[in-house]
Amino acid sequence: MHALKIVWDPTKGFDILGFTLHFYSMMWIVAFILGFYIMKRIYKHEKQSEESLDSLFIYSVIGIMLGARLGHVIFYQRELFTEDFFSIFLPVKFKGGFEFTGFQGLASHGAAIGMIISMYFYNKKVLRKSVVWILDRVVIPVASGAVFVRLGNFINSEIVGKPTGTEFGVVFAQNGESFPRHPAQLYEAFCYIFVFIALWFFYWKTKKSEQQGFLFGLFLVLLWAIRFFVEFVKEPQSEHEYIATSALNTGQLLSIPFILIGLYFMFMYKPKKQLA
Repeated sequence: MHALKIVWDPTKGFDILGFTLHFYSMMWIVAFILGFYIMKRIYKHEKQSEESLDSLFIYSVIGIMLGARLGHVIFYQRELFTEDFFSIFLPVKFKGGFEFTGFQGLASHGAAIGMIISMYFYNKKVLRKSVVWILDRVVIPVASGAVFVRLGNFINSEIVGKPTGTEFGVVFAQNGESFPRHPAQLYEAFCYIFVFIALWFFYWKTKKSEQQGFLFGLFLVLLWAIRFFVEFVKEPQSEHEYIATSALNTGQLLSIPFILIGLYFMFMYKPKKQLA
């Protein structure tokens, strides 16, 4: 039986009027559109208005994208603050010549923090129920979106895994390589499917949606536990990746607090008052 080795060398996008529309950007668009329709079904079930759903979409896009971008720069590419500041917030780069880059350089830890902050303001300005209530529900489409984001990373041949040392794996020819690596992006995408299924099941088929904080906590525990273990086969993303005196990389160290917070919400969190 021959070992499985795949040579991966796809195009990253296609040209439209002189601009390249990257498939990675399209994966983010698919993630948000699918998430919108998932939340539409949930909001209909919860008897929430379409106006509040539209506002949720806007808050989510801004919070997740801004958080993901700032998270990447702070955790992995801090030199942009001094070398190419405006590229942090715009889909273009200026250093080395003007270039339209689309969405790139986005960190999932930053996206999670941005989502939580944006849901706080959304609840305060629009929903006026409980920030935990909305977090329990918004994590369901977020989990589905994570699948497409990692597929986008795979298309881009980024966030690659370590060399397998065997004939098993994926050869990322776009990166000028000829040896197989772990397809870490696909490992994560595959596992995130089951995170989505678990959240979907607990919301629709059990009474856990009535236990405030449980679904949010379950999301944090499952998603970041997966991230923690997949990091063992990932290549470092930058020179800031490893912390001195630690065998764990930045992604793993950032995942641990999320897991602990998730356990708290699953088993210890008690709302101050029950919703009417």
